[in-house]
Formats: sequence, structure tokens, C-alpha cells
Amino acid sequence: MNPIPTNPATQALAASLAPLPDVGGPAQPLLSVRGLYKHYPLGKRSGTVRAVDGIDFDVRKGETLGVVGESGCGKSTTSRLIMSLVQPTQGEIVFDGLAVGSRQLPMKEYRRQVQMVFQDSYASLNPRLTIEDGVAFAPQVHGMSRSHARAQARELLEAVGLDPALFGPRFPHQLSGGQRQRVNIARALALKPRLLILDEPVSALDKSVEAQVLNLLVELKARYGLTYLFISHDLNVVHYMADRVLVMYLGRLAEIGDVQSIYRHPAHPYTQALLESRPSMDPARRRERAPLSGDPPNPIDPPSGCRFRTRCVHAQDVCASTLPPLVEAGPGQQAACLMAQPGSGWHSPQSLSEVR
Repeated sequence: MNPIPTNPATQALAASLAPLPDVGGPAQPLLSVRGLYKHYPLGKRSGTVRAVDGIDFDVRKGETLGVVGESGCGKSTTSRLIMSLVQPTQGEIVFDGLAVGSRQLPMKEYRRQVQMVFQDSYASLNPRLTIEDGVAFAPQVHGMSRSHARAQARELLEAVGLDPALFGPRFPHQLSGGQRQRVNIARALALKPRLLILDEPVSALDKSVEAQVLNLLVELKARYGLTYLFISHDLNVVHYMADRVLVMYLGRLAEIGDVQSIYRHPAHPYTQALLESRPSMDPARRRERAPLSGDPPNPIDPPSGCRFRTRCVHAQDVCASTLPPLVEAGPGQQAACLMAQPGSGWHSPQSLSEVR
């Protein structure tokens, strides 16, 4: 639950900016994505870029769902679709049982409940507003008085480890990258959201500052009862932060499941290649060959069947003709691979010479 404001000036905020009630209880997902597509037409050129091409997943209440994959796999496009910063070509987004944009959950109310922290900490802030005014801006748009909004902004700056008296009057260019990202987190919390979308929130920071921001996110999640959708290319960061992991490849889901299950026993060859690509300090585990070669196929004309088959060492003829569905691949784990689906037509080779 959100803590009770300690400053008397902010105690009136509970009624004016209270989060939506938990409609369906803990068993109902906080966010459900069904049949989500985003295709970008090429204008005068024929063809369409299939940035997101039919994905389904849930975000459970109180969890951190990590989203990983190579650049261009659709991670950031998915986050912007969920935030309604871009409109989907097709699909449905449901927030705690209510369809986003419906009469029961209009867009303004939905965006109060779902906030986003972007990768570029400087571009995300208005350079003409002081830090305090930037954090206080959104609550004022939603009807909060200026004095209450500024009082809350000071409390949030203190919550993210910044002295409001010292940093509140400053402008974004006067802060370091780590300090600006803390400001972005405070600004995201200003509307008392239930879900935070974190799009590469620490990738632009050095490692010491990255660790501080990650620990801050863990602390804030427990303090404010938040749910995270955490997007990152750093598998070690996702391992530290996430409860479950969603792996994307070329606009589709490759695998989803419990973080420990996937990191110990990946069911999809692409997930296995990603995990094996992590650098190791152990000389006995260093690789001379990359576990995954080549670039992802063109999203304008993706391969038929399994989209990973052109880079997969286990690909067979059936992989070109069959689009693999998400199937159970272990306890709390699903993979879109014909190897995990009994009776799919994929046959285990008898020797390495039979592996393509």
C-alpha cells in the first residue's frame, strides 16, 4: 500500500489522486495484452515494418516482469503501445479487468495509473523547468493545487535520495545522469501510479551509479506497492530485478516464465544463445566463438514459420512451414519452439551431423 503522506500539506492528496482500487484481487493480472500488433507502412515503398506482430502476455500485480531481446526486437515499441504513446494496429490492452480507453477506464485515468521512465534521462525532462516544478507539473495538470504539488515534489525528491532544498531549484543540465534519472523516477511517482514501465532506465549510467539506481527501484517498489515492466538488454540486471522474464525476437514472444527457471533451463534456442553471450570472468568458461551469429532478419519480410529458424542450429524443414505457438516448456515456463511441443513434427537428430 502507498504510505500515508507525512507532510500536512500533502495529506489532502489521498482523495484527489488516489490510485484505482484493486478491482479483481491479487489473482487478476494488473495488465493483460492480447493480440497486440504494430505495423508501420513504408509509404511509397511497398511493404510494412512488423515492429510488434501478435503478442500476448500478462503482468501480475506486485511483480517485476523483465523484457529482454536484441535491438529491434520490439521491446520499446511494446512499452510505447502499453503507454498509448503510439496506437496499435490491432490488439487489446486491459488494466485490472478494464479495457484501456473504455468508458470505465478513460485514457486520462489510465495514464495516471501507468507511468514510464525513459532511457534518455536528459531528453525526458523539460530544460526550462526547475527540478521541483518538473516533478510537480503532472499533478497540477490533473487538478492538484500548485502548493500541494510542490510539497509532494519535495517529498518525492527526498524519497529518491535527492535533497529538495539543494536540487529542487536546479535545472536538468545542472545534474549528472544518475541524478536526472532519480528525478525521472520521482516524476513518474508523482501521480501515484500502480505500474511503472522502465525502458532501459540504467543503460546510460556507469556501473556504480547503475547499482544505486537499481537498489533505489527495489526500495521504491516495496515502499509504494508498485508493479514494474522492466525493459533491458542487460541480462544480469534483469536477473537481479525481475520475478519473471519475457524474451522477444523480431516482434514476437520467444519465451516467458519464472526468472530462475529460464536462466537455469532455457527452453528456446534464442534464449539459450542470449544467456550464453553474457561475458564471464571465469577463464574456463570463456568462449572463442559467439553463441549466436548473424543479424536478425528484415522485419519487413520476416521468415516464414519460426522467425528464429534462419539463425537456429536446430532448425528443420517443419520450422519453415509452422508458426510455433507458446506451449508449456516446464513449471511456470512457456516457449514458442517446436522442440518444446510434442507431436509438432520436429524430430531430435540422431547425431550432430543431422543438425542443421
